Amino acid sequence: MKMVLPDKSVAERIWEDPYLSKIEEQGTREAVYMEAAYFDTEEGDLGRSDITFRVRKEGPKVIATLKWNGKAPVGGLHIREEINVPVDDPICFIQPDPELFRESEAGQQLLKVLNGKEVHSILEIHFLRTRERVDNGTSICEISVDTGEILTDYGTAPICEMEIELFSGDPEDVKKMGSYLANTYGLVPEDRSKYARGLALIQKNQSQN
Repeated sequence: MKMVLPDKSVAERIWEDPYLSKIEEQGTREAVYMEAAYFDTEEGDLGRSDITFRVRKEGPKVIATLKWNGKAPVGGLHIREEINVPVDDPICFIQPDPELFRESEAGQQLLKVLNGKEVHSILEIHFLRTRERVDNGTSICEISVDTGEILTDYGTAPICEMEIELFSGDPEDVKKMGSYLANTYGLVPEDRSKYARGLALIQKNQSQN
């Protein structure tokens, strides 16, 4: 679940929330600087096939991610399937190899859609993520606050949002936790991913040029 924060000061209040403090897993809170690049062909074949190909640097780690089968978000709740593959070579952030996912069914579909075409970065996202794990007894979730910027050749957009990601348990707990935080801190559901916001920025400015 994604929600927009009114401003950065709200994030500090959330981290001091008594309910979250009560269910926080001690020692899990951390801040990590991340850079993500999203890739597609010149013709946009992956976007048309509802496939997202991302490479993200999370501190010293580089992780390639494939996402697909996205359901239309409702009330900020996003549901997609994904595969994450750790990568040793940092050059992957600039020139990723789609063969990374060959062993999976989704990876085979990716290669089929690409049909030998090269991919290139179409936008980047730079942000600081502060996160912690919480356990309410039935579900384990990660709560994170992201602040940063979406960067494209056609302009930039700010990031100031909170995410609740379900690791295990009941999806209804994500909705309940999101409702509690939204009502307490005036948060607004965000039905667009960072990637979708970046694509919208590109399309808007392309149409004006």
